[in-house]
Amino acid sequence: MNPITSTFCFPPVRISRLLAGLAAIGLLLGATVRAQDGAARPPPPAAPAIFSGSQMAPDYPVPYRPPTVEEITAVMNRVRDYQEGASLMRIINRKTREEITDLTKPHPDAVLDRGENNSFPLISYEEGVTYAGMLLAAEVTGDARFTAFTTKRFQFVADHLPFFRMQYQANLAAAAGVAPPVSGTMPTPAQMRRYEFRNLIDPQTLDDAGAMCAAMIKARRAGVGPDLLPVINVYIEHISHKQFRLADGTLARTNPQPESLWLDDMYMSIPALAQMGKLTGEVRYYDDAVRQVLQFSARMFNRQKGLYMHGWSSNTPDHPEFYWARANGWATMAMVELLEVLPENHPRRAEVLDQLRAHFKGLAACQADSGLWHQLLDRNDSYLETSATAMFVFSMARAINRGWVSPVAFGPAAQLGWNAVATKVNAKGQVEDTCVGTGMAFDPMYYYHRPRSPLAQHGYGPVLMAGAEMIKLLKSDRVTIATGIIQYLPKTPQP
Repeated sequence: MNPITSTFCFPPVRISRLLAGLAAIGLLLGATVRAQDGAARPPPPAAPAIFSGSQMAPDYPVPYRPPTVEEITAVMNRVRDYQEGASLMRIINRKTREEITDLTKPHPDAVLDRGENNSFPLISYEEGVTYAGMLLAAEVTGDARFTAFTTKRFQFVADHLPFFRMQYQANLAAAAGVAPPVSGTMPTPAQMRRYEFRNLIDPQTLDDAGAMCAAMIKARRAGVGPDLLPVINVYIEHISHKQFRLADGTLARTNPQPESLWLDDMYMSIPALAQMGKLTGEVRYYDDAVRQVLQFSARMFNRQKGLYMHGWSSNTPDHPEFYWARANGWATMAMVELLEVLPENHPRRAEVLDQLRAHFKGLAACQADSGLWHQLLDRNDSYLETSATAMFVFSMARAINRGWVSPVAFGPAAQLGWNAVATKVNAKGQVEDTCVGTGMAFDPMYYYHRPRSPLAQHGYGPVLMAGAEMIKLLKSDRVTIATGIIQYLPKTPQP
């Protein structure tokens, strides 16, 4: 027998395994040679590495693959269709629930219909995010039904603004003898009546003003809807000149502590200021927005964790730090929306961008295996929450799309996050597992036990915004998205 021949007499199964191994080595070496040759193209993304035991299918908690544009669009359509029925445009009698049609004089019981289960007010910071999300969805999909959602509601506001002013003044007069609510308590129905229509006419908090203002400016810049500049000016006047601030100009609150910072207020102010800068060209709005990012961050960002605590008070140097997920979502969305319009030559733009990258690094490190993030980001025994996850997906996807951050680092987190969010939008179009409205606390029980509800308005706008940016990411010429093992491969030099 020929000894050379006998050396290679292996059973067929062994030969096939040997060839597979050589093929895998060839793929790896081929990629190395191409890289050394300086060629621009990366290794073929459709050729996953070959691992021992890889024929066993993993049991992933959510789809482990890039979503399709059609799948994302279907989710966004369900959200829009649900919101059409849940968010209504009516002035009603709060006692009888009947529509009020005579708007020539005040009505003692006139209120805005708050929609399904009294949960979807027409004018609120949550709905401001939804209006902005609808505009972005329309821009990306080309579907005019998204635009129409915002247009119709802004037209309703414009058409009824004279009645809102008249009714608000009547409410104030009728409630003149009603004592204000004690700090930290819920106002009584009589106390609440004086506030109906207030946030349009006489905003007194950042919640009243910021998100609605930003959405109205975005609509105006896009040529969508009626002229709401008078309302925009009222909102921006409150943010710029009437809202309580710390001595260094940081926008603050007087409750629950006399000098308090709520991280939520980054979004309730910064996007509106940034949009006003873009609308008017006045640098002072950009400067104020940048100042808010950096001064909030100086007090509230934990650089070791890469996360923001929810609340800060001047009353103590020893803050219990609770990293509430949605507050971190408000912060990262605020930075992304600022960078979207901030001039490239702004002297402090690089500082904002560095802060965003540091935050993304901390967020990516605590994403759960399902793709969602926890209610308290660093406490894995707290529940998984949808609205914050959508906020992080939007922010990361937009930052990748704009070339601000590395797709290699944050593309997989955004994709996993979207796939998880999509599983939380039910057949009706409701966004499930969304934390309800939440105050600022210094104890864990409060955050752990905030209820979750599909009637919490906070999830809808972020889901639309996340879906829109994910569609842009899928169509981006900046990256190639691999399959098998999720990898985002940049086509151009990355930051």
